[in-house]
Amino acid sequence: MRKGNLFIISGPSGIGKDTVLQILLKEEKNLKLSISSITRPMRTGEVEGEKYHFISRETFEQMLQGDAFLEHNVYCGNYYGTPKQPVFDWLEAGFDVILEIDVNGAMKIMESYPECVSVFMLPPSLQVLKHRLLKRGTEDEQTIKARLTQAGKEIQMASRYDYVMVNDVLEDAVADLRAIIRANTLLKKNNLDLIDEVKKDAESFDW
Repeated sequence: MRKGNLFIISGPSGIGKDTVLQILLKEEKNLKLSISSITRPMRTGEVEGEKYHFISRETFEQMLQGDAFLEHNVYCGNYYGTPKQPVFDWLEAGFDVILEIDVNGAMKIMESYPECVSVFMLPPSLQVLKHRLLKRGTEDEQTIKARLTQAGKEIQMASRYDYVMVNDVLEDAVADLRAIIRANTLLKKNNLDLIDEVKKDAESFDW
C-alpha cells in the first residue's frame, strides 16, 4: 500500500484557503485535513475539532515536552501547534494530508519533513485581498491594514514553495489544487510498490 503525501498550503489571511479546502475535502475521499491544537479561547461560531482542538496551556506544554508537534508557534500569547501522531497515522494508512499553516510553520516543516509538498496561494492582487477582508466584516480598518502589511511580507516567501497558485475564480482554484495533489500522487517515487507488483505480474504471465 502506498504511503500518503503531506501537503502544506499557506497564503495571506482572507485569501479563501478555507473555502477551497472545504470543497476539495468533500470531493476527495482520500484527503485529510490536519487539525491544529491551540490554547486560546474558542470564538463564537467555532466548533471543537472542526479546525482546531482547544486545549489548556498546561496540556500543550506537556505535549511540547513529549515532542508531540510537527511545529508550534506562539501568537498573541497563545500556543498554536500541529500534532504529529494523527498526521503520521493518516500518511501510513495511505491518506494524503493537508496542513493549512502560516509561513513560519511551513518553513519548519519543510526543514524537518523535506518530502512534503508545499503550495502557496496568492490573491489576484492586494486590492482584491483588501476587498475580501472588508467583505468579511469581522475586523476594523486598522486590523485590515495590519493584515495587508503581513500579507505583503508573507508573499515574499512564496518563492520558497514548490507550487504557487492564484485564488481568483473559486472553481479554478479548487481545480488547480486538485491537480497538484493528483500529480504528486502519480509520481514514480510514490508508486514503487505498484511498479514492482506490475513487473512481477508481467514476469509470471503466461504469454
